[in-house]
Amino acid sequence: MKTRTHITLLLFLAFLGLVGLFGGSVYFFLNKYSYNDLYKRLETRARIAADHHFSEDTLQAEALLRAKETYLEKLPEEREYLLPPLDGASMSSTAKSTGIPRELLKSIATDGLGTGKRGETFFAGVRHVVGNEEHWVVVSAHNYYASHHLSYLRGLLWALMLLTAIFTVLFFLYFRRHLFDPIARITERLRHISTENMHLRLPEAVDNKELRTLVTTANGLLDRMETAFETQKNFISNASHEFGTPLTSIIGEAEVALAKDRDPEEYRASISAMLQQAERLNKIVRSLLFLAKTGYTNKTISFTIVRMDAVVWTVKELMDDLHPGNNITIDLSLLPEDPRKLKVHGNADLLHLAIANIVNNAFKYSSNKPVTVSVAAAQNEVVVLVKDHGIGIPADELQFIYDPFFRASNTSYFEGYGIGMPLARNVVKLHNGTLHVSSQSGIGTTVQVNIPTIDQNF
Repeated sequence: MKTRTHITLLLFLAFLGLVGLFGGSVYFFLNKYSYNDLYKRLETRARIAADHHFSEDTLQAEALLRAKETYLEKLPEEREYLLPPLDGASMSSTAKSTGIPRELLKSIATDGLGTGKRGETFFAGVRHVVGNEEHWVVVSAHNYYASHHLSYLRGLLWALMLLTAIFTVLFFLYFRRHLFDPIARITERLRHISTENMHLRLPEAVDNKELRTLVTTANGLLDRMETAFETQKNFISNASHEFGTPLTSIIGEAEVALAKDRDPEEYRASISAMLQQAERLNKIVRSLLFLAKTGYTNKTISFTIVRMDAVVWTVKELMDDLHPGNNITIDLSLLPEDPRKLKVHGNADLLHLAIANIVNNAFKYSSNKPVTVSVAAAQNEVVVLVKDHGIGIPADELQFIYDPFFRASNTSYFEGYGIGMPLARNVVKLHNGTLHVSSQSGIGTTVQVNIPTIDQNF
């Protein structure tokens, strides 16, 4: 059974059940009330009739008769029965001749009051004693309320059930148009989206807030998936190229060296060239493995309390060892007075690697122009700012700097693999921080790293 049919059937049965329960309850209590009310009215008429027929005060009897005729409406098929006290045998004959229920007559004999029903005729009787004389008075009438009003109520309830069924069908058609059909269209569209056409998106549902939220969320997911697929394709393409170049060089050098007998110096030169390409290949492989490692939340990475100014100083020492005479300076003017504001919860080696990559890029692409590294404390964050005056990044290429192996179009004269910025971004994300790059081609680049600080009580 389809979901829409199942929901429609449940709604139909639920509405019908509620209407039936409500209508049945109303009908039951009204029907019961109509019986009790009629019995009370018949009892009142029986007492008035007894006082009228057997009262010793003639004036009072006439007054009761006039009051009855004036204020009490005549009931349909209303009749009075004046009976003497009856025994068992006479009760049966009287009940048979008058139609009065025998149980009613028994109740009058024992309790002085009785009620009963035969068909649509209702009876009420009382025992009236005047002096030493006993009389039984029974009044009967048809229940007009039950025969007409309750009949009308039954018809009304059946009509209400029919209207409920019609309303359920109309509600289902509306429900189907505004919920099921859009969901069916969304499902059908999703079936046609695959890796070959990741650019397709779901149509916006403008008339339904919930479906619009669902479509927006699904389209956002498709955007991220498309980006991931494109990144994967670019990664594989670039990795193939980066691996292919050193491997081709190694194979070529080996083939040339083995083509004929050569002098030891020529062999040494070939082996040196192959070693250089192998070292390059080794660097690429290690960078890729480390990039993959930092791309996930690795629970094996140990985090301790780290001071970011200490990390920056160790990076400066590393750069001085690798590039003596560099023009890298550390700006101390923004350091906070409280050193606790510089503490973060992180891994010192990874943070050192990330800052070192950023500073090394600033040094490399600025051709030894001044590079400034600043450490500051913002609200609940440590800020590391690296600013250079190098070649910068073209504005239309800035969005691709975190793609592995991507290198800007103006970096062809600089050695590199395009892994430093993705690696730094992954490390910063591992520390719940943010990395922001602003750059102008030919003017320079500014990289800002924000890392959350720890509780200052440490």
